[in-house]
This record gives sequence, structure tokens and C-alpha cells, in this order.
Amino acid sequence: MRVKGEAKRLQEAGIQPTGDLLYTSGSGLDPHISPASAQAQINRIAEVRSLPPEQLQRLIAQHTQGRFLGIFGEPSVNVLSLNLALDRF
Repeated sequence: MRVKGEAKRLQEAGIQPTGDLLYTSGSGLDPHISPASAQAQINRIAEVRSLPPEQLQRLIAQHTQGRFLGIFGEPSVNVLSLNLALDRF
């Protein structure tokens, strides 16, 4: 039920739900999301932050981390560091 409700909420906000936007980590404190999840939110965040989407694209790229040791896991966006960078604008 929670996942369906969250999917509906995201869709109503104009965001295409992705897995990591629907599910939380065990602690609920994971500061990383997939690049696809960050991309899905660009227009909304750009509007709220009064930034051009292209500038937000660059910031997302700057805060995207590659695979651990180049082979483990998937690339991810560090949301904490991205938000701190956005706060400087």
C-alpha cells in the first residue's frame, strides 16, 4: 500500500516513479539515488530552486559517483552533497 501511494504521489507531482524513489533503504537515511531518479526530478527541482534545468543537470553530473572501485554497485547521485551545492545558489 505504501509503495502504491508513493507512486501515485510522485505521478501527481509530475515525476516518473523509479525504484529508489519508491523504496527506502533499511535505515531510511541513504543519501544516494540513481542518476535516473535524479533526472526524473530535474524540472520540479529546477522550478522550486529557480534554476535553469541545464544548470541542475551540471550539478547532478558533478555529484554523481561512479561504481565503488570501478566495478561494484551502480553509479549514484549523492543527494546530500547535491543539496548542499544547491543551497549555495
